[in-house]
Amino acid sequence: MTDIPSFLLAVAPLALLIILILMMNVAVHYAVPITLLVTWCIAGWHFGLSLQALSMASLYGATKGLWPIVLVIFAAIYGYNLMLANGSMAIIKQALAAISDDKRIQVLIIAWGFGGFLEAVAGYGTAVAIPVGILIALGITPLKAAVVSLIANSVPTAFGAVGIPVIMLAEQTGLAVQTLSTHIIVQLAAFTILLPFVLVAIIGGGIKAIRGVFLITLCCGIASLLPQYIVAHYLGAELPAFAGSLGGLITTIILARYRKSGHSTQSVALPVLFKASLIYLFTFIFIVLCSPLFPAIKQTLGEVSSQLLFSLTPTETLQLKIEWLITPGVLILLASLIGGAIQGSQPQQMLSLLITTFLQLKKSIVAILAIVAMATVMDKSGMITVIATTLVATTGVGYVFISPVIGALGTFVTGSDTNANVLFGKLQATAAHQLGIDPHALAAANTAGATGGKMISPQSIAIAVSASKLEHLSGEIMSNTLRYCLAYILLLGLGLGLFYTL
Repeated sequence: MTDIPSFLLAVAPLALLIILILMMNVAVHYAVPITLLVTWCIAGWHFGLSLQALSMASLYGATKGLWPIVLVIFAAIYGYNLMLANGSMAIIKQALAAISDDKRIQVLIIAWGFGGFLEAVAGYGTAVAIPVGILIALGITPLKAAVVSLIANSVPTAFGAVGIPVIMLAEQTGLAVQTLSTHIIVQLAAFTILLPFVLVAIIGGGIKAIRGVFLITLCCGIASLLPQYIVAHYLGAELPAFAGSLGGLITTIILARYRKSGHSTQSVALPVLFKASLIYLFTFIFIVLCSPLFPAIKQTLGEVSSQLLFSLTPTETLQLKIEWLITPGVLILLASLIGGAIQGSQPQQMLSLLITTFLQLKKSIVAILAIVAMATVMDKSGMITVIATTLVATTGVGYVFISPVIGALGTFVTGSDTNANVLFGKLQATAAHQLGIDPHALAAANTAGATGGKMISPQSIAIAVSASKLEHLSGEIMSNTLRYCLAYILLLGLGLGLFYTL
C-alpha cells in the first residue's frame, strides 16, 4: 500500500525547486539552498533523521560536490579563460573557420565536433557560447546558430566535462562506471548518428539540404559513436566525449578537404595551431596517463589520498576518498598551468585569472554544493526510496518509458547533467531494483534523458541568447528548440521502454 503523505512530503523539495526556479524566477544559487533547508525540515520531522545525521549528510554531500565536481568545472573554465586571454582560442576559431565554406559542413565541424570537444574539456556553457559566435561570424543567421548549437549540445553532455556526470552517477548509485558508460553510449547511439543530419537540415532549410552531404554527415556520426563506445567500454567515463568529438571532428575535416571549394578565410599554420591547442593536448595526455590504460601510474598516484569520515549515527559512517593527484580537476589545472605558460601567459595574468574564474563561478559553486548536500539528505532519510517505490507501484513496468523524462526534468531545472544525476540517479537505480531490471540501465537512462533536457534548460537558453545577441527572441529560440527536445525524449523513452519490457 502506497504511503501517500510520505510520498508527497518526499517530492515536496523537488516540487519546490521547480517552482522557485521556473515559476518564480529565483536564481539557482538561491533556490537550491532554500530547498536544502526545507529538505532538512522534512527529513528531520517526518523521516526521523537526527540533527547529527542531517549535518553530517549535508557536509558529506557538500564535500563531494567540491571534490571533484567544483574542482573540474573550475579547472576547465580556468583553462578556457587562459586561452581566451593569451589569444589561443582566437587561433583555434580561425583554423576551424578556414576548413570549408559550405555552411552545412561548417555546422558539423563547429557546432557538433568542436562544440562536443568543448563540452568534453570544459562544459559550463562554453559548448554553446563559442560555436554560436563562430557560426554567426561565418554568416549563419543568429537564430539558426543558436538553435543548432543548443541541439548539438545534447549527446556530448552525458560525459562532459571529463566524465563528471557519469562519475557522480556511479558514486551516488554504487554502480560500475565502465558499465554505466557503455549503457549510456548504447542508449544514445541512434541520436549520435541522427543529430548531425538534424543540424544539416536546420542550417540548409529542410531535409533536402542533406543531399550532397549525406555521406560526410553519416561518417561524422559514425566517427563520433565508435570511438565513444570503445573508450567507454574499456576506460570508463573521463574520455568518451574526447574520443567521440575528436573522431567526428577529424573525420569531417578530412572529408571536407576533399570537396572544398574556394574559401577566402586564411588557414592557420600547423605549428601555430599546435601551440594554441597545448592546454587541451596536455589535458588529454594527463588523463590518459592516469587512466586504466596505465595501471602502474594510476595506482601509484592514486595512493596519494585521504579518507574522510562522516558519522551519521554510532553505527553508520559515510566515507569519502579524496585522491589528490589523479582526479580530473587536478590534471586539468596542471595542464592549464603548463600549457598556458608555454603559450605565453605571464604568472601575474595566470594568478589574476584564477581569482577571476573563482568569482565567475561563485554562484554555481554555491548551487552545486547545496544540491549534492540536498540529494544526500534525501537519500539517507529514505525520501528517494519512498519516491521510487510509489512511482513503480503506480506505473509498474511503464516506469521504464518515463525514466528518461525524469532525467530531462533534472537538467531542465538545474541546467546540469551532473546535478540531474545527483538528484535522480539513486531514484532510478532503486526503481530498477524494484522492477527487476539491471540498475545500470535505468541509471544510464537518467543521463540519456538529461542530455535531452539540456537543450532547453533556462541556463542553456540564456547562454545562447547572450552569445547570439537575440535577447528579444529568447522565446522563439526556446520554441524552436523545444520540438526537437520533445522528439528526442519521446523517442528515447519509447526505445528504452520497448527494449526493456518486451
